[in-house]
Amino acid sequence: MKKAKLDLKTIKQTDKSDMLNLLLDFPLQCQAAADIAQHAKILTQRKDFTGIVFAGLGGSAIGADLIRSYLYSEINIPIIVCREYELPAYVDNQALVFITSYSGNTEETLSAYRMAKERGAVLIAVSSGGTLKEYAQRDKVSFAEIPKGLPPRCALGYLSMVPLCLLAKMGLINDVSLAVKEMVGVLEDLKNKSINPNIAAKDNIAKALALKVFNKFTVVYAAGVHFDACATRLRGQLAENAKALASSHVFPEMNHNEIVGWQNPKKLFKDFTVLILRDKDTHPRVAKRMDITKDILEKEGVTVFELWSRGGGLLSRIFSLIYIGDFISYYLAILYGIDPTPVERIAYLKDQLAKE
Repeated sequence: MKKAKLDLKTIKQTDKSDMLNLLLDFPLQCQAAADIAQHAKILTQRKDFTGIVFAGLGGSAIGADLIRSYLYSEINIPIIVCREYELPAYVDNQALVFITSYSGNTEETLSAYRMAKERGAVLIAVSSGGTLKEYAQRDKVSFAEIPKGLPPRCALGYLSMVPLCLLAKMGLINDVSLAVKEMVGVLEDLKNKSINPNIAAKDNIAKALALKVFNKFTVVYAAGVHFDACATRLRGQLAENAKALASSHVFPEMNHNEIVGWQNPKKLFKDFTVLILRDKDTHPRVAKRMDITKDILEKEGVTVFELWSRGGGLLSRIFSLIYIGDFISYYLAILYGIDPTPVERIAYLKDQLAKE
């Protein structure tokens, strides 16, 4: 069997669509997103919202999940992420609804826009154009435009930082400018010293973990508070970039159900790996649960790896796991000999739906 490689020549030959440059530009994208929010015009002065709703799918929804996770211990009104055609019944004229669609043409998101408009909710739209931009201009809705031309999952900086910074601009959360600045610095440091393709696997955490999960079914676990979106993001990136099936769950919930399932079918466990996303400020009882769970799984013969967050502030630590995870999925795609950018089955599905 030919040995899988992660050298620069193999990367260049396999990554025909050049996702690598998009990944390397991610720290700058996050800073650019903050600048877009700073200059965006918000057409409402209201602050008396009873809830904040993010309507979006895919990369747009993950961006919202990251905001919800980051603000878990700060914001005093509920945040929900809606990945559906229809909004929940409790979304009314007291709600602030972010409509996020990278293309501006996501049919589920446009459906949610129309429903939110009918109910009198305050709307803020974020997209690179498309029908959503047309709706916002027609209805005089606050609109933040982000750059075109990226795969939606590679626009996460725009899809997360723009809404987060808009919330701060509106006075609904504390100022995040220093947190964003620190986070960009942490990501730049990671890029230059830990996950860059010029760095060999022995010193490259993303390459090393990609090699560990290669030809394995990967299960990703994280703490439910602040880091659930990191696990969801990595699962999605493994699917879209590496075209590899994976699953994810969170602590402590998985200790009340899924942990029992790690008994059968035992013959498959040799083909599984578990990746636990760790953070220094995780609740001590949750951290203890992670340690015990790791021990249980290893006794079952399951290989378990841990990936620790980097940085000081919470935003930096969340995004460090996102960034390393994105590179893990990228390098795994290279190991499988797959161009990470195309998502042919998603395109096929959209084409079939368009025929109806």
